[in-house]
Amino acid sequence: MRLSKSVSPNATSLYVIKSVIIDGRRTSRIVEKLGTIKELEEKLGDRDPVEWANEYIARLNEEEKSGRSEVTARFSPSRIIPKGDEVMYNGGYLFLQSIYHELGLDRICSRISEDKKFSYDLDSILSRLIYTRILYPSSKLSSYESSKSFIEPPMFELHQIYRALEVLAKESDMIESQVYMNSLDTIKRNTRILYYDCTNYFFEIESQEGMKQYGVSKENKPNPIVQMGLFMDGDGLPLAFTLNPGNSNEQLTLKPIEKRIISDFSLSKFIICADAGLSSIANRKYNSVGDRAYVVTQSIKKLKEHLKEWALSPEGWGLQNRGNKISLDSIDDSSDNEAVYFKERWMVEDGLEQRLIVTYSPKYKEYQRFIRNEQLSRAANRMETPSAVRRKKQNDPGRFIVSTHCTEDGEVAGKEILSLDMEAFAEEQRYDGFYGICTNLESDPEEILKINRNRWEIEESFRILKSEFKARPVYLNRDDRIKAHFLTCFLSLLVYRMLEKKLGNKFTCREITGQLKKMQFWKLKGEGYVPAYTRTDLTDALHDAFGFRTDSEIVDQKKMKNIFKTTKKAKTLRTSE
Repeated sequence: MRLSKSVSPNATSLYVIKSVIIDGRRTSRIVEKLGTIKELEEKLGDRDPVEWANEYIARLNEEEKSGRSEVTARFSPSRIIPKGDEVMYNGGYLFLQSIYHELGLDRICSRISEDKKFSYDLDSILSRLIYTRILYPSSKLSSYESSKSFIEPPMFELHQIYRALEVLAKESDMIESQVYMNSLDTIKRNTRILYYDCTNYFFEIESQEGMKQYGVSKENKPNPIVQMGLFMDGDGLPLAFTLNPGNSNEQLTLKPIEKRIISDFSLSKFIICADAGLSSIANRKYNSVGDRAYVVTQSIKKLKEHLKEWALSPEGWGLQNRGNKISLDSIDDSSDNEAVYFKERWMVEDGLEQRLIVTYSPKYKEYQRFIRNEQLSRAANRMETPSAVRRKKQNDPGRFIVSTHCTEDGEVAGKEILSLDMEAFAEEQRYDGFYGICTNLESDPEEILKINRNRWEIEESFRILKSEFKARPVYLNRDDRIKAHFLTCFLSLLVYRMLEKKLGNKFTCREITGQLKKMQFWKLKGEGYVPAYTRTDLTDALHDAFGFRTDSEIVDQKKMKNIFKTTKKAKTLRTSE
């Protein structure tokens, strides 16, 4: 701030002015009118008005430097706001930006740009695709428009996004492995246990081509799909992903990505945990070599008869830290609802010796009975409308409906007769409360059960991708752009999971993303940004975790620039070369 004089025929007036930058142009703004020389002489007595004014401005500059100065804004009800003038911006992305730079993604993009020698800003494109996937998930066009709402504008054009997707697809494997290496400098990664699972995503199209193939949709959609396999570490952080055609056998997807993890991620000692759909004998044998091991779900229904009989037998069950074996017939399910009983044995299947652990939980039994009874009621209701009885699928209530075309006397019936299949209902009840696991580990059963229990996190990750991040339906057509789309989804999930851990896992995904969206700022031209959001426990937690604050009454331009620098601190980048 500095002193300015305005001389007129009748008086000389003194003003405090400051230089401000508005829309990239430097201009001067009046901060305060001090008065005319005559008025100040009458007020100050013997003091020189100009000398006093300079001392006053020096104090104002000191207060501004220390962050204690106040801002005064002038508005007029007679002035119309300029057409097309943006005044509201999102600042919640700044916390995502901090993690993006912690992972060294900006420097990875710089290295790719130097190698490929293209002119567009790959870092700006990738970062905005990640931020908008978390905050405003939608199409690439909508992501481009949404990125304009951030305090820092995008440094690219829409057509450059699609060119960048082709590059990102080619560099996907390198980006995944490099991000993992960089993450080791930021957060502890538990790679002793790796979780793997598959899901699929549908397209709003009718014809199949490339990776978009008709397959068994996990959402029962009659559209072409692609299949995504995801590796997650023991702390719930995404590690790597693979993308395959929608008609792929998911059991065959494990070994290729596992080989890539061993070579590109320098990991060789780990325990693979997967569900029954991925636990083929071939995959188990592959993970019985070297320092690898496995913990996989085992369907009790698919066991050989003598093993099934042993698993369902009420005898020989134990509890943790209790040496005595008990019979399930002797326990009261209602009084010991939270207990988990187990039994174990070794078995040999197709030349593979492995350990079978079976658990029984009264609470799990109660849950399964409740679900099945609900399904039986739905099946009974469905029988009232025969046209609603469709081909039976797993867990579909229709599996409890049987149809016949003859009477009890064996005569041909005039129309289809529907009835409830109570034998199938009773057969399923035999397995209520029981759960099977196979492993080649010799660890304590409780430790193995704990490893398996944490599989819910990878299932939750898929739910977040599909529901919160709206990764499907996919509107892209080319295979390389589709792969790049899922790379950005994968990186978005990693950034979000790291944010979640920085907050101590105290808030839900919906709470976190909802709050980041609400962190809007009103831009006061030439002065700074006024928070237009409600301060909450979550906003306090964000500021405490990331070491900067945006919740002062106004964040002046200098402070906002310092926040930008804070979120973009350079990290020492590990190289895989």
